[in-house]
Amino acid sequence: MPHVVDTKQLIAENILTEAQGAEIARRSRETMVSLVVNVVLCVGIVAATLGLVFWLADALAVAVAGAVFVAAGVAVLARGGELYRMLGNAAALVGAGMLVAGGGIELVDKFQDIAGWLMLGLGAGLAAGAYGVFARTASLKFAAGAVLLMGVALHLWGLGLAAEGVSGLPRALLLGYAAALVAGAGVLVDVRFITALAIVPFAQMLDTGTGYFHAAYFFYSPEATLTVLQMSALVGAGAWAMTRTPDRFGRHAGILAIMAMVVGNLAFLVGSLWGDYVGAELVGGRPVWVNGMEWTDYHAAIDAWEARFLHISEHVFSVVWAVLLAGGAFWAAHANRRGLFNAAITFGAIHAYTQLFETMSDEPLAWALGGLAAIPLAWGMWRLNVWLALRGDGNRPQIAAA
Repeated sequence: MPHVVDTKQLIAENILTEAQGAEIARRSRETMVSLVVNVVLCVGIVAATLGLVFWLADALAVAVAGAVFVAAGVAVLARGGELYRMLGNAAALVGAGMLVAGGGIELVDKFQDIAGWLMLGLGAGLAAGAYGVFARTASLKFAAGAVLLMGVALHLWGLGLAAEGVSGLPRALLLGYAAALVAGAGVLVDVRFITALAIVPFAQMLDTGTGYFHAAYFFYSPEATLTVLQMSALVGAGAWAMTRTPDRFGRHAGILAIMAMVVGNLAFLVGSLWGDYVGAELVGGRPVWVNGMEWTDYHAAIDAWEARFLHISEHVFSVVWAVLLAGGAFWAAHANRRGLFNAAITFGAIHAYTQLFETMSDEPLAWALGGLAAIPLAWGMWRLNVWLALRGDGNRPQIAAA
């Protein structure tokens, strides 16, 4: 399990030797540098691929250029040695990406009626072939894994085209399939960033998403309560998997749990501002104002429609959210789950900032009561942590209260 440690302090306390502290620092530095290099490399490959496809804007030119890049990359990998392996992988992947993206665009442009189904099959075949290379050839794992992800992307692109216009439960099931496929691909190639992307189709099962217009980003969750429950289930499953599965799977489960916690907290934010009529948007049928309709009649129709559903007020969301954030932060700290702890603390600050302006800006007594309630809460969390630690290993933890 990764931990955050102060090596200088541990050396000063004679827990680590100078050599051990230096080795930990060296490995940490190598890990960070490797992460930065891989991020820059992957961003460069994607940007170059899409830029060349849209710049050339011709099927034949894209195909020829893609083939040239693939040939150059393969030549470098075959003859260039370890020093130039990164450049060979990059060239081969830019070429492969041009062929896949260009082929997909050409199919949509020339064979629109059957493009979705063709891309479904071609993407699945490409991913399966790449997996065969990925599993058998260690020297080509990076390139084969990237091509596998291209195949998955082509398959999902085709799925989106083939299922255009599908709504309701079938749409939710297709989005669930997409989420499972993305998460599975991320685990297979052992890239947690890919696994984290599975949260997008998973959240969209209940129409949760984001949007942008000029100089403004926004998040929307039409079913805040159900989204909170959905994401809570994923957080619970992820937390269980982190401690019950091998480390490789546990790390991917952890990143999904963190992403689910982020989306769940954003849904709580929506609920704390607007409240929620549970299931209203899922069922549909909200009255629509038509030209000439009296506003009083329109609002009466809205009230009658909303009365059919369970209403949870924004105040209930605010209180429950605060309690869960405090409990979640405590558990994450005690279990040394830094990602979940950071998410809990971040959203605790967002919650406090939001409620400052929404409900407590002109209520000093609310601030006083909230502050006084936080003091015994902090004391109780401290004592609970001591009790849990003593139960766990019989040694009193070195945790000091203020």
